[in-house]
Amino acid sequence: MKQELISMTEKELTRHGIIKNLIAGKINGKDASKQIQVSVRQIRRIKAKVKKKGDKGIIHGNRGRESNRKIDNKTITKTIKLLKEKYHGFRPTLATEKLLELDRIELSNEKVRQIMVENKLWKVRPRKQSKKKYFWRARKDNFGEMQQFDGSYHNWFGKEESCLLLSVDDATGKITHAKFDYNESITAVFKFWLEYFDKNGLPLSIYLDKFSTYKVNHPNATDNKDMITQFQRVSNQAGFKLIFANSPQAKGRVERMNQTLQDRLVKELRLADITTIEKANEFLEKYIPKFNAKFAVVPQKQANLHKEISVTMKQKLPQIFSIQNQRIVMNDYTIRFENQYFQLDREQPTTVYKKDAVIIENHLDGNIQINLKEHYLNYTVLPERPKKEIDIKLLALTKKQQSDWKPPMDHPWRKPFLFRKTKDLKQEIEYVK
Repeated sequence: MKQELISMTEKELTRHGIIKNLIAGKINGKDASKQIQVSVRQIRRIKAKVKKKGDKGIIHGNRGRESNRKIDNKTITKTIKLLKEKYHGFRPTLATEKLLELDRIELSNEKVRQIMVENKLWKVRPRKQSKKKYFWRARKDNFGEMQQFDGSYHNWFGKEESCLLLSVDDATGKITHAKFDYNESITAVFKFWLEYFDKNGLPLSIYLDKFSTYKVNHPNATDNKDMITQFQRVSNQAGFKLIFANSPQAKGRVERMNQTLQDRLVKELRLADITTIEKANEFLEKYIPKFNAKFAVVPQKQANLHKEISVTMKQKLPQIFSIQNQRIVMNDYTIRFENQYFQLDREQPTTVYKKDAVIIENHLDGNIQINLKEHYLNYTVLPERPKKEIDIKLLALTKKQQSDWKPPMDHPWRKPFLFRKTKDLKQEIEYVK
């Protein structure tokens, strides 16, 4: 008589020995429940099943049975045909969506992926291992020592995408300032940091990415120190340090904060029924303190390293945070800037010569100033392009208007000149004689 071969797992073999000891009376039900770590009632069920079916009673009853959720062969065959003919080259996720949308075949993403792999319609891709290893950087010790800054484009509210400008303190993890704007332009960034300075003071350093607003990424910029952005110029004049991250992981705290806000803040704005930037910025003023109270950490030291802005610096901030460009004074004392022509007045606070290099300051309030040697020049905006003049009589523009008056021939200033001319004439006549 042939014996039936029963395959058991290691766990089932252990149970088999314990139940055999229980049936033999070597141990009781409580001892068996402690060894198998199931209830005494379950031990009784297993014992009864072994007595009835023999060693098969240890094995789970569903082993070898077909699943109640098994997909029928017709559906699998139809799916394979569609994937080969209709959805050739589709990725598993998109193929799953189209099978449901167009063919009324409801399968999971994983099942479609398995079918595609079995039929060589999809190649299993190994998970990419990053060649670079990133090490955790300890937080700064004090509040205000470093601010991590970033702009995050997302559908924060409404249907259109907007940008959240965010500054996070490295030591505490607090949101020190946040503001919604349409983009990450230099004007938006200037307004952001002016508000930050007014609220917190001047940080020691700002950690940010290499976006074109902040850094010139041309290869020649490494050798030519004059190739700097408007924001780099502001950092030099205002007195804070810029640190540029070589990867998103380097400024991971602000990046992770953006991910958290994209989950939490979006829902909060939706619940508040906010659809405009103005309302969203008002909401941030109340939301940020609550957010910081929940997620901020205690710094290593309690000092605040923000530098207080002096009265003199406050007066210079509008000039520092203006968009500055250099232009040359043309021969007719006009200056061209952004397709506009500025005619310099005859009277100026300082002497202006042709070909002088001046700085055009485009302030955030829209006011345009022309700066020469720390003096603002007087000008008028011309309605059209000026006509070219070949002979320019004025040598320079000065503080006082030049006079057209000339002294008469008998003026005392001219007498020495006339006497010298007469004397020279007499000498010439005598020489001829």
